[in-house]
This record gives sequence, structure tokens and C-alpha cells, in this order.
Amino acid sequence: MAATILDGKGLAQRIRTGLATEAAALVAGGVQPGLAVVLVGQDPASQVYVRSKTRACAEVGFRAFDYHLDAATTEADLLDLVARLNADAAVDGILVQLPLPPGIDSRRILLAIDPAKDVDGFHPDNLGRLLMGEPRFVPCTPFGIMKLIAEAGTQLAGAHAVVIGRSNIVGKPVAVLLTAADATVTLCHSKTRDLPAIIRSADVVVAAIGRAEFVRGAWINDGATVIDVGMNRSPAGKLVGDVEFSAAAARAGAITPVPGGVGPMTIAMLLANTLESTRRRARR
Repeated sequence: MAATILDGKGLAQRIRTGLATEAAALVAGGVQPGLAVVLVGQDPASQVYVRSKTRACAEVGFRAFDYHLDAATTEADLLDLVARLNADAAVDGILVQLPLPPGIDSRRILLAIDPAKDVDGFHPDNLGRLLMGEPRFVPCTPFGIMKLIAEAGTQLAGAHAVVIGRSNIVGKPVAVLLTAADATVTLCHSKTRDLPAIIRSADVVVAAIGRAEFVRGAWINDGATVIDVGMNRSPAGKLVGDVEFSAAAARAGAITPVPGGVGPMTIAMLLANTLESTRRRARR
């Protein structure tokens, strides 16, 4: 039986529709959600991502504060901007688009963002809260991954989940979330021995290794839920994920496509985190 293709684009649109309704109610009460997006330099991929986030804000009734800075911007100037956004009561969320140009310490910039406005969920304070089971903001891509797994109807309690990739942005946070959902989690990486055998034992596979079609379809357990986080270009220029899609789809129970799977969910969950920050402002 062919796998169910998990429509991240459609699910993200449903989430955004709900967010728009909630945002309209807040606006009617005199509070408009506000997201500041900071882009430094002219990286083409970053420009595309920023335009997508700004457009998404407009669609759900958020105010977008766009800051497009020259590549020659200094670290001190960027820190000054972050400080001003931290102090701006109209800004509920701050997103500094990565990567930053050489000469700017990304870690120092991310640490400067007020954790209460860190809607990406990257600040150590927010990652620590996530680990403790008391999240303020869940990192957007892992947040979206959990929504997609729920959409698949996958029962996580007692399931074996394999996460491939141990980044602070995806791999480690999603492993924490899966553990909190009572899955038994194996976190794999470049030094993992006999990776195919581990993947073959998995009920859930989250591939976030950044290597085109690295996970072969033959490694997928029959009926497994496969979440492909990868965004890579094949030698032919085609956009592909970290999983060999066609062969994996022949074995999986559910699988995300690339594009149209995890990507749209990341932006939807960024908006969800921003709205949560706005709710807290409204309560104050």
C-alpha cells in the first residue's frame, strides 16, 4: 500500500486560518501581533525566506517590522538594533535571519534577543525550558514536525523514533519533544554505527541531516511515519529531501514530500509562537 502523503502546505494553511481568527480578536481589543524580521546582507535564499515570512504575517493580520541591513553592517550596529526591538512594546517576536555575514557572531546576536521575544526558540533559556518540559516557545521546525506526526495519526507512546541529525535547531529539540510524548528515541549522527539497521527498526523517522536522499527507501520499516526535513539540490537541480522519496513512500505508512512538507509548517509555527507572545502581552 502506498504511503499517505502528509500535506504540510494544507495543514499549515489551516493553522494560519485559525491564527488569523485569533489575531483579529486581539486586534479588536487593541492589540496587534508584531513580528520583527532582520535580514543582513543579500543572501538569495535568506531573501526568499524573509519574503515568505513577511507575506505570511500580512495574511494572518500581523504587523511585520522588516529590517534589511547592508552586508557591511557591524556586529555592534546589529546588537543595537536588537536592543531597540527588545524594548519596543509593539514587537512581540524577533527573528534574525541566519546565516549572518562573516564578522558577525551569530551566537552573540541570538543571545542578545530577549527570550520572551525569541519566537524561533533558539535562545538557551528557551531550549532549557523545553528540556525541563516547561517550554515558552518550541523551536519552529520541531514544533511543525510534531504537528505533522499528529496529523498522520501516529501513536508515539511506546513507539521507536529515530532522529537523524543532532543540530540545536532541529535534531536535539525534536528528540526532546518525542521523548516527552513517550516515544523511545534514538538520536543518530555522522558517527552512528550501522545506521540502516537502526532506521529499519523505527516506527518514526525524522531525517534532518542535510544530505540529498541519504536515507534510502530500503531502510524504511513497513508502515513507518517518515518526516523529511531536508532541502537539497540534486545534481540535476531538482529540490529533494534527505530521504529517497519514491522508494521510501512504497514502504512507509505516511511521509512528507519535499517541497510541501515540513517547510510550510515551520513558518506556520513561527506565527503561532508570535501569537502566543502577543497573548502574554495582552494579559500584562
